[in-house]
Amino acid sequence: MTQIRTYAQAGVDIEAGDRAVELMKSSVASASRPEVLGDLGGFSGLFDAAALTSMRRPVLSTATDGVGTKLVVAQALDRHDTIGQDLVAMVTDDLVVTGAEPLFLTDYIACGSVVPERIARIVAGISHGCQLAGCALLGGETAEHGGVMAPDEYDLAAAGTAVVEYDEILGPQRVQPGDVVLAMASSGLHSNGYSLARAVLLGDGPAALERHVSDLGRTLGEELLEPTRIYTRLCLELARDPAVSVRTFSHITGGGLAANLARVLPQTLRARLDRSTWSPLGVFSLIQREGELAQPEMERTFNMGVGMCAVVAPEGVDAALSTMRSAGVPGWVLGEVLTRGADDEAQVTLFGSHARSS
Repeated sequence: MTQIRTYAQAGVDIEAGDRAVELMKSSVASASRPEVLGDLGGFSGLFDAAALTSMRRPVLSTATDGVGTKLVVAQALDRHDTIGQDLVAMVTDDLVVTGAEPLFLTDYIACGSVVPERIARIVAGISHGCQLAGCALLGGETAEHGGVMAPDEYDLAAAGTAVVEYDEILGPQRVQPGDVVLAMASSGLHSNGYSLARAVLLGDGPAALERHVSDLGRTLGEELLEPTRIYTRLCLELARDPAVSVRTFSHITGGGLAANLARVLPQTLRARLDRSTWSPLGVFSLIQREGELAQPEMERTFNMGVGMCAVVAPEGVDAALSTMRSAGVPGWVLGEVLTRGADDEAQVTLFGSHARSS
């Protein structure tokens, strides 16, 4: 039996960890805010909250999330530069639903073996995501779990903190009958439903990721690694525009449109959404066709092309759609909010058939 005499022999390479920290420093520094104090490498991150004292009644909001089995695709392709954006999106797009501005995020990377260059690429993606969301990457942790995870395996998680004025919190309490539900297009699968997508599309194993799919115009792996769209800045711009009058947002993740929109509606109201207002991206048609999946299964697993919804006052629709266009995010009227009757079991219903791709 091999005699273990060092921590590195047991599966934890401290020097590799130090090297990873050095490689990621520039990325972390690029995802900062004026309130950040100190440099990377301390035992905790410091954020100057003095600016919050000028708020009337600041409320802190926090969220945590991971990326799920989309990581399996990144690891199979040995491409790690975009998965960090997915991580940030899953956290900050949850935070902004209440109108809260994300201030900072901390990440956690658990891996079988620290490969400094790989860790640096992951963190560079997280940093890029933080820049897109307007928050600081305040710190994080890389843990080497030798003997528990395979050398090339890793998992990601992050937690974020945001702030919003108490009397500006968005949510079900603001939604009214007659309000309009607006859709913001997703960039693809985002980071949900990958267990089903992989089961359907990767029956031939990881080699299937290299298959070029003409309907997608690229390889299957490239499609599955399309980064999650970050809506944070756009949502904040909409929430702060009095001409829009946002009631609430809904981040469309696991559970699909119906389940996530229901989370931000009061029990007395319901939403009616029209499928004919959009055509889902090709990847959804591919999964449904190859997996022979029923429409209800697709709609409760995937975002189907809608990554975020905004519920706005009727008079704010034009201004909201204009802001979406200016931000480069396709948006459209998806449905309406109605009073919920005694016989209305479902709080969110979809009707009609999807428009055909042009």
